[in-house]
Formats: sequence, C-alpha cells, structure tokens
Amino acid sequence: MKKRTLAEALIASHSRGAVDVGAICPVKVDFAFANDITAAPAINAFRDMGAEKVFDRNRCAILPDHFTPNKDIAAAEQAKVARLFAREQEMLYWEVGRVGVEHAFLPEKGYILPGELVFGADSHTCTGGALGAFSTGVGSTDLAAIWALGESWLLVPPTVRVLFSGRRSPWITGKDLVLVLLGRTGTQGARYKAFQFEGEALADLPMDDRFTISNMAVEGGAKAGLFVPDERTLAYAKARATRPFSALYPDDGASYDKTVEIDVASLEPQVAFPHSPANVRPVSAASEVAVDQVFIGSCTNGRLRDMALAARILKGRQIKEGVRCIVIPASYEVWTESLKRGYLATFAEAGAVVSAPTCGPCLGGHMGILAEGERCLATSNRNFVGRMGHPGSELYLAGPLVAAATAVTGVITDPREILSESELKEVEDDAF
Repeated sequence: MKKRTLAEALIASHSRGAVDVGAICPVKVDFAFANDITAAPAINAFRDMGAEKVFDRNRCAILPDHFTPNKDIAAAEQAKVARLFAREQEMLYWEVGRVGVEHAFLPEKGYILPGELVFGADSHTCTGGALGAFSTGVGSTDLAAIWALGESWLLVPPTVRVLFSGRRSPWITGKDLVLVLLGRTGTQGARYKAFQFEGEALADLPMDDRFTISNMAVEGGAKAGLFVPDERTLAYAKARATRPFSALYPDDGASYDKTVEIDVASLEPQVAFPHSPANVRPVSAASEVAVDQVFIGSCTNGRLRDMALAARILKGRQIKEGVRCIVIPASYEVWTESLKRGYLATFAEAGAVVSAPTCGPCLGGHMGILAEGERCLATSNRNFVGRMGHPGSELYLAGPLVAAATAVTGVITDPREILSESELKEVEDDAF
C-alpha cells in the first residue's frame, strides 16, 4: 500500500480512486464558509448557477468579520446581503456580538475538526490545519458550487515536511517559529504544496500558537499547513466538537517533496520587515526602528494566549507617548475571557484602545488605518505595500511579546528587555 503524507491521507479519505501527487481528485466537503466580503459574490454565483438550497445548512456558514461592525453604508449593504441569504437558507450565521474573526471563531466553536476537509472563501482558511484538517482557501465562485453540491476538487499537493527541533525558549511563540520558516523558504517556497509541521519543539506548543503557524502557511505559498494530531489536538477538539470526527495521520515512510529542519534552541524573537512576511530578521536587528502604531490582534495573534502575553508586558506600564496601541481580541470568547481575567483593564489602563472582534486594520479595512509615512508593528500576517493603509506607510510583523514591548518603548523592542523570565513564566504556567 502507498505510504501517504497527512495531506494525501486527508484527501484520500474524502475522495474516490487513487490519490497521487499531481492528480485532480473529486472530494466530499465537511464544512464550507464565507465572510461578509466574500459571501456576496458567492451568493450571486449560487443564484446564477440555478442552485436553490445549500447541501447542508449545518455545514455551510457565513461569518461577518471583515468590515464589521459595519464601517460604512457599503459595508452595511454587503452584510445585509449575507444576512438575508443565511436566513433564507437557514444556514449557520452569527451576528456581531456573537461571532468573531472567522479563523479564530470556527475552531473554538468546533466547526473545524481533525480529519476533515474544509473550504473557506478566504486565504487564511489554512488556519484549521492546526487541528489536522485539510483546511484551505478558495474563490467565491468555487465556494458557491460547494455550497450547492457539498463537493469540489483538489489537485493533490506535494508536501514539505517541517521539523522543529530543540528546546523552545518561553520567549519564542508560534509567530516566531513561522517567521523563521518563511525567512528560510520565502513566499513561494511552498507554492501549491502542503506544509506538514512536526518535531520535538512543538510537543508543548499551545494550540493558540499552533493556529498562528498554520495561519501563515499561505504566506509561504502553501495550500495547507498541517499539524499531525497529538493528545493536545484531540483534547481541544473533543471539548468543542459539534459533530463526530476521526483524526488521520501520515504513514511512516511517506515520500516528501523536501524536509526543512529548524533548530529553535538558540532563536531570539523574530520580526518581518517591509514589505514581505519572508523579510525576516531577529529582533536585535530592529532595535532602531521607531513606530507610530502597534496592533495586537487578527486571525494570526488575537487569541487568548496572545492577549495574556501582551497583558503581562503591559501590566503596570504605559504606552509610549505619541504611540497608538490597538488591541482587538479575535472572538467574543477571547474578549469575554480577557475581560474576566483583567486583560482588557490592563490594556485600557496602559493607554491602549480595545475594540470589538473584527479583522479591522489587518486588511486596511478600518479601526487603525495608517497615513503616509507612518510605521506600524502588527501581530497580523501580511505586510505588503499598502496592506494597512497608505502605500507610503510601513508595516512590520511580530508576535504579541514583541508588539507589547514595542508599544511601551516606541521602538521595536526585545521583550526580554521589559520582562524577566520568571514574570513571563506566570503566563506560561496558565492553561491555554
């Protein structure tokens, strides 16, 4: 029997016939979703193809998260189209106040599960790979067909095996690990391939950090970013699952396109400089970069552990005079738990703005647009020209520890200059 990678095993479990790299396979879909931006063209395509009903109202969803709460009339009209269609179809839909950024909300509510095949009309759908699901982005027209049929097709990708070895310092988060990987492979190094993440350094990595790594797989060109399920994965999924699931695993002896080995033992926190997520340098090389704004949030780093790490840095400290700091928890579960734990009070007392869950500034939508010549250090996933506002602005990417430390000093800062390891250990000892 052919030895399969995790990507091949997942596709084979949802397809008919041979699953070989490069083959085009028809696949059954477990879950399919859009957001407030991508839903409208999907709905139009759904109507144009003559479809009347989604294939399963409990496996099709729309999540208003990009331009919501509605930033203007156009955004309000766009959200209205999505809302009315969802009501008509009796499909899954959550209103502002109950939803969150799609790639944080869906896993935490148990709609993406190990062993599944998931399509979303958004490129960062690959986030779900942290659960051992083949979760990937598609265009709105493809999504319309999936909503109608419950089926699609996949070109079986080759797999790049990524082995993270060594003992991870508590200062090194999932964001640092994926930035190191992107610095190594570039933005095209895994184009239409799957990343398969493994290694001893990931054994104790919290789920929130794993989601961060899978989220940015697409920044390396990958179709999917897959973690091999372990006890931590299964415990997370079992506590949240909305339906039965069965985890899948790669075979020993499977054939890989290549293997990338990264020793994390000596890593320092990482920063991606403009204008590419792969333009990565250690934080020590960024110490003279002054910023106008810090953004902590997004589908990359808006989860509870991100809030906890940022709050520990900001506790008892003040945002640097002249610097704006915007904190956006990625879902209402994160928002309410951050409220209970006192993180939101910490942010407010430090002088930060705390928003309702939204994608907001990440895509240059609202809630933190940059003017010409301004610099921002963000925990989001992309720093292309004009990504967060004016094309003459600059965007740097880092994890929540670097971001919070930078908000305090006004220049990109190594968090080890702000916090001791024993103080950080207070967060490390918490449950995530």
